[in-house]
Amino acid sequence: MIAQSRLEPSRRAQGLIGVVLTGFCSALAAGLLIMLLGYVIVQGWGAINPAFLTQLPRPVGVSGGGVANGIVGSAIIIGLATLMAIPIGGLTGVYLAVYGRGLGAEFIRFLAEVLGGIPSIAVGLFAYTILVQPFSHFSGFSAAFAFTVLMLPLMVRTSEEAIRGVPIAIREGALALGLPDYGSIIHVVLPAARPLIVTGLLLAIARITGETAPLLFTAFGSQFWEVNPGNPMAELSLQIFTYAISPYDDWHRQAWGGALILILAVLVLNVGARIAISRRPRRS
Repeated sequence: MIAQSRLEPSRRAQGLIGVVLTGFCSALAAGLLIMLLGYVIVQGWGAINPAFLTQLPRPVGVSGGGVANGIVGSAIIIGLATLMAIPIGGLTGVYLAVYGRGLGAEFIRFLAEVLGGIPSIAVGLFAYTILVQPFSHFSGFSAAFAFTVLMLPLMVRTSEEAIRGVPIAIREGALALGLPDYGSIIHVVLPAARPLIVTGLLLAIARITGETAPLLFTAFGSQFWEVNPGNPMAELSLQIFTYAISPYDDWHRQAWGGALILILAVLVLNVGARIAISRRPRRS
């Protein structure tokens, strides 16, 4: 009892130190994020106006203009990437969660983990090698392919975990009612896992929204309206990169404005992911 009473103040001191240290680190991380957001807002807010959102870029030396073509190009490229990533990532997640047993499934999981750690610039170079170089033509479709590759690891992992989180009794009940195996997955399991799958999809979209390196090898950029993904296309993050390295103050201002738009888009996607995950059914 005496030894225990002597150890009690030491334990309390260690606990207090741990609380203070973790609180300091949390405050430091939050402070850095707030400083970053505040600086981008201060620098970019002045560039945000209707002309900036609706007009094309102006030639060098002409003030004004906007990034409307970059916003439209980003929506098209990300939309195509999402359409390609949903079936591939979702079906792979279904296979791993329901049928994934043995060495083959473990190998697929290992490949997904490795793919998630590959630098985006390497993915862009890969897309350039197979979709740009053979045809000697840049395109928005090749950029969408590169974004799809970047989205797949997160889509596969979240889809598998979401489906694994559905109680096995639900699937067994659907089978007992006469549904075939694929019918129970489509009509029962996937709807139950939908909130987490949507969360993974939104996080994957947020992952690629600000990527620039793959676009240097694929979309290439454009100063004009271009809605055909078979041609070189403007993309907002690529325009920000181009404006930021230029020697013109007006382009620097527009780069900050574009960065603010990207940050707001990522913020909306993350808030949407939190809303989706908060609506998932709770297991008793």
